[in-house]
Amino acid sequence: MASIFPSRRIRRTPFSPGVEAAGVKGYTVYNHMLLATVFDSLEYDCAHLKEHVQVWDVACERQVSIKGPDALRLMKLISPRDMDKMADDQCYYVPTVDQNGGMLNDPVAVKLAADHYWLSLADGDLLQFALGIAIAKGFDVEIVEPDVSPLAVQGPKADELMARVFGEAVRDIRFFRYKRLAFQGVEFVVARSGWSKQGGFEVYVEGADLGMPLWDALFTAGGDLNVRAGCPNAIERIESGLLSYGNDMTRENTPYECGLGKFCNSPEDYIGKAALAEQAANGPARQIRPLVIDGEIPPCLDAWPLYADGLRVGEIGSAIFSPEFGVNAAIGMVGRSHWAPGTVLGVETPAGMRPATVQERFWR
Repeated sequence: MASIFPSRRIRRTPFSPGVEAAGVKGYTVYNHMLLATVFDSLEYDCAHLKEHVQVWDVACERQVSIKGPDALRLMKLISPRDMDKMADDQCYYVPTVDQNGGMLNDPVAVKLAADHYWLSLADGDLLQFALGIAIAKGFDVEIVEPDVSPLAVQGPKADELMARVFGEAVRDIRFFRYKRLAFQGVEFVVARSGWSKQGGFEVYVEGADLGMPLWDALFTAGGDLNVRAGCPNAIERIESGLLSYGNDMTRENTPYECGLGKFCNSPEDYIGKAALAEQAANGPARQIRPLVIDGEIPPCLDAWPLYADGLRVGEIGSAIFSPEFGVNAAIGMVGRSHWAPGTVLGVETPAGMRPATVQERFWR
């Protein structure tokens, strides 16, 4: 793949000097910002993540700040979750949909105060969506992208590393909850969350000037823990069934098709609720499933069609070889008639047709 030409439209992050010094080998572009994809190799990075601890520059998870007297009213319109149940220190996974129930983004909402929320975005320009609704409704809210850049610390040794930098209180943070903890005299939101199943935290760094001081402090404190720079790992996320917006789900899919129906529990009349009513009552006609693909496969750069008896019954959105489990692990959207575990389908890859078997569950 050709290199990315430097441009102000593709933003560096407060942690870019550290990422580059660590020997990053590949990038993707996510929310108009650089996101590392590999340091040593996908396989080595994955194995290290599962055993040690990594520091990830995920500043590309840009924040949409919604603040003001009507902040909760707006959140109830764009969120299918029951926002009244959200605790003061809680993070909410929020699959946001359009008027037809199609997925627009799947951000994590952070409740900072009764009148102030952050939406930590997947890849997509959700700020304009929220701003447009607020303007149309005449809501009294301020909607901006704040100077906040998340830094993730992931892996089985994450608790120990974070405790050395932020103190023992970090160990008490519950899953998808946060505490405000001080670094160099500034309080950051520190949440137990992250885009891996290896455990860890995301630090919402307020102020770009504090990005590299925190990066350096983590590496100084974690030398004996074998800390390394890392990034969301394609192998680990597919093994774990962590969905990627734009790969495994798009605006063509609903939360119910993505297995996210449990997050659509709001009693409010949120945008897209009426369109989702039938699936809420009867379930979707297709849904995300794990699959194993036989034979050698190339990189999955496009959706790969799934067939049964000559009829298209779904598609593969992500696929990669898992060294730990010794299979080509895949995430696919499969029709109801063929999604039962053990069902063997045919997948059309650039290297030819391959058998693909629906699995009962993801690998972790």
